[in-house]
Amino acid sequence: MSDLRAKYPGAVEFKFGDNRALCAELTALVLAGHKTATCGALRDFQDGGETMPVVGRTDIVTDWDGTPIAAIETQEVTIKTFSEVPEDFALSEGENDSLEGWRRDHKRYFERNGGWSPDMLVVCERFRLVDTKAT
Repeated sequence: MSDLRAKYPGAVEFKFGDNRALCAELTALVLAGHKTATCGALRDFQDGGETMPVVGRTDIVTDWDGTPIAAIETQEVTIKTFSEVPEDFALSEGENDSLEGWRRDHKRYFERNGGWSPDMLVVCERFRLVDTKAT
């Protein structure tokens, strides 16, 4: 098994979701090739929060306990209001089969994590899987 930290020194490490089960579910979607995008509230990237994604940068996805699982490369970063997120982006997150389902589930997520409004700004990131711990 490759050591992703050694292979990608200095890479930003992060985990998907806000709990162990969601983290495992979303990471599995990435590994299966179904999840090629993610989004987060812009507020979470400000004032010393999460590291903003950067096109061309390789980041390491970890499991809930911080073990490296995969490496992804950011392909595109856009900032939109929640209500402006297009269906093709929502479906590329791999979690839902409709824009309405994406909006419902992400509204719940954002309500749990600092609040939601239809005009809140979200950072939309498209990425590609470039490596896994098993390769």
